[in-house]
Amino acid sequence: MRLTNKRIVVTGASSGIGRAVALACVREGAAVVLNYRRSAQATEALVAEIVAGGGRAYALGADVADPVEVEALVAQASARLGGLDGWCNVAGADILTGAGAQLSDLEKLARLIDTDLRGTMLCSWAAAPVLREHRGCVLNTSWDLALRGMGGRNPEMFAAVKAGVTGFTRALSRSLAPEVRVNEIAPGWIATAFAEEAMDPVYRANVEAATPLGRFGQVDDVAQAAVFLLSDEAAFITGQTLKVNGGLSS
Repeated sequence: MRLTNKRIVVTGASSGIGRAVALACVREGAAVVLNYRRSAQATEALVAEIVAGGGRAYALGADVADPVEVEALVAQASARLGGLDGWCNVAGADILTGAGAQLSDLEKLARLIDTDLRGTMLCSWAAAPVLREHRGCVLNTSWDLALRGMGGRNPEMFAAVKAGVTGFTRALSRSLAPEVRVNEIAPGWIATAFAEEAMDPVYRANVEAATPLGRFGQVDDVAQAAVFLLSDEAAFITGQTLKVNGGLSS
């Protein structure tokens, strides 16, 4: 197993990509802390599932945009796990479905900046001293379309914020080297709640037709890429963006 004895925190782990990353880490031998903001019940249920299967997992609630809560999350996670070897910033704001879709453009932008960019930065900064002790790694989450562009008001906001994550990733990789590696994953079209529930079927068919591999990605496609970058197999990789997009890239 590629992550045996690794101690990893996954933010936004209650559902979607975060949940898949947490489960993949456990399957590869890691002990994990699953962070959530509001979905305590779903996260505790996932922890129970992991523990029942022989894994080691803990659920810790924190708003990644709140520096006080982030500092507490790092301290509690490190205490529960006995140190940290990896930190995965997956938590992201939903502005496409549910209540998020009803927000004004300025409200959506503020939510994205707070969670996706500010949250990534605060968590990375807070976790860095502990990760340095154990020569660990940070893994951030960007967006393929932030690298190649897509029209529309929502994509404009996503692209701007996720491009900020990319810039931060590259700068932080310099700041924390050589003790800590810092990389990011840039997913393309992944079959999450938006794709399954909110996307127009015709638009989805067009995306699949334009994708060289002919399908939407699955959350496990992203999770397996995360496992690689968290593992010692990626020991000479830092400051990089790994696109998980089925070949749909410029």
